[in-house]
Amino acid sequence: MVAEVRAFNRFYTGVIGVLGAGMLDTPYSLTEARVLFELSTPSEAGAISRTLGLDPGYLSRLLGRFETDGLITREKSARDGRRQVVRLTDRGRAAYAMLDERSVVDVGAMLDPLTEEDRRRLLSAMATIRDALDPPARREPYVIRPPRPGDLGWVVHRHGVLYSEEYGWGAAFEAMVARIVADYAAGHDPAREAGWIAEVDGRPVGSVFCVRKDDTTAQLRLLLVEPSTRGMGIGRRLVEECLRFARRAGYRRIMLWTRDALIGARRIYRNAGFELVEEHPGEDSGQAVVEEVWAMDL
Repeated sequence: MVAEVRAFNRFYTGVIGVLGAGMLDTPYSLTEARVLFELSTPSEAGAISRTLGLDPGYLSRLLGRFETDGLITREKSARDGRRQVVRLTDRGRAAYAMLDERSVVDVGAMLDPLTEEDRRRLLSAMATIRDALDPPARREPYVIRPPRPGDLGWVVHRHGVLYSEEYGWGAAFEAMVARIVADYAAGHDPAREAGWIAEVDGRPVGSVFCVRKDDTTAQLRLLLVEPSTRGMGIGRRLVEECLRFARRAGYRRIMLWTRDALIGARRIYRNAGFELVEEHPGEDSGQAVVEEVWAMDL
């Protein structure tokens, strides 16, 4: 894994051209360019040091060169005389504008040859890297929407991957999910069956489906929430959407199948009003599991 990360770093630094003498064919190094970007609005030197992880002494020398070149001015903070506020001069703003424009052009040139699907994949992968290495303190808003082309395949894929990683369930479980999705895609009645995808920042992060069990009973299926977005209320919101649809569709009862290991999901079901009505031992990929049926009147 370490080798793969290092290989990616070498590849991507080449893609974005940070190894040359100057960033974006300018006289400025990558570090100098980053400092100029931070100075697009007046900033305290200490804040820049913390944001970029730069040694204060090194930053002070770099700012000294900028001042000598007429790119910045430095003055004491009105709030604290021990602190310096750094501002770009007209010449500094021109340097920033040049860097910003060239960056836009370079990134546009990288994206232009890609298909729309490849662009979405690229941005999603970038978001995944950021979320994994620097989880946001504030979660972005999410939307609940009907499935679009490609979403059903995503549902099968993510069920297979997540439940294998988290619980060790294997191909038999993924095959079951694939059959459920295939049956839904092949001929569901929109008046009595529906599905929903939760989306954050343009990427799917959750799913649930309401399907017909019999004329009076609906079944909630395939509830999933990505680990990176758990705790945002997405699972609860998906279940609520499913219950509202089941009532509108005329069902009098709704049930679901789950396993006792899915503690978070079971908590959502219980809070929504479901009750455990049946349980029995089972097996998946050589592991003992407890199968459960939950139900509630509508």
